[in-house]
Amino acid sequence: MSSLFIEGAKLERVFTGAVFSEGPASDRNGHVLFTDCSENLIYSFDESTQKTSIWSNDSGHANGMNFDAQGRLVVCCDGKNYPSNPKGGAHAVRRYEKDGTVTQLADTFNGKKLNGPNDLCFDAEGRIYFTDPRYGDKSDIEQDVMAVYRIDLDGSLARVIEDLESPNGILISKDNKSLFIVDHNPDPGGARTLVKYKINASGSWIKEKVLLDFGSDYGMDGMVFDQEENIYVTGGSGETAGVHIVSSDGEGKGFIPTPEVPGNCTFSGKNLDDLYICASTSLYRIKLNAKGLMAWS
Repeated sequence: MSSLFIEGAKLERVFTGAVFSEGPASDRNGHVLFTDCSENLIYSFDESTQKTSIWSNDSGHANGMNFDAQGRLVVCCDGKNYPSNPKGGAHAVRRYEKDGTVTQLADTFNGKKLNGPNDLCFDAEGRIYFTDPRYGDKSDIEQDVMAVYRIDLDGSLARVIEDLESPNGILISKDNKSLFIVDHNPDPGGARTLVKYKINASGSWIKEKVLLDFGSDYGMDGMVFDQEENIYVTGGSGETAGVHIVSSDGEGKGFIPTPEVPGNCTFSGKNLDDLYICASTSLYRIKLNAKGLMAWS
């Protein structure tokens, strides 16, 4: 277990001041972008200057984000209403193009608004998988289920998984054969699990096994792969708050405690061996003996 960790490496806070930091995404150029969903902001942390600035002050209430293989930022935008914005989030998955324009990739399914896209990943072909739960006010939900969707290369949208309670963080294996999804239902007795799916011969996703079950503890949220496809998933509160590391088969690999409730994480740095963790008001960093698996790497 200790092989992932560097002796003497410590967790350091590199930014604080968010309401709830989320969705860290690293680019090729030494920046870690992250969101403050309720405040409608995207921040950018510059690894060369160690400074954080506002990248967007009108993000559509962005949550989970990732850079695709072409270096374009793809963003999941929440759908619920906020005190500062009674119209609510954008209910959408968006892509920021290199020329500065924004492309709306998905905002409805079967003619009804998405609940509130939360997190996303890219498969080996460049297709986008995203989760669509709704946290908080559910009075205006139009979809009949909280589901997982795929945006195909032609722009079409397919619902691919609908047997989870509240899908959240999501990863797909390099061979496109396994999906890993956090099911985080905050209601009493709700699911707080990390579930592995396998694709069958007909192209359907079938639940294979539960890798982690947080029971009545605060559930899990976002996650990232290293290059060995170990999973670094944020979750827990109090003594269990931090990044829980398991193999893609569920074998425990380690734990990185955080002083605040964590929301998501990603790798960045020159060698992709710095793990950045969004946790409540702050952005943290720790160097590891592991390298991240990015869509563009």
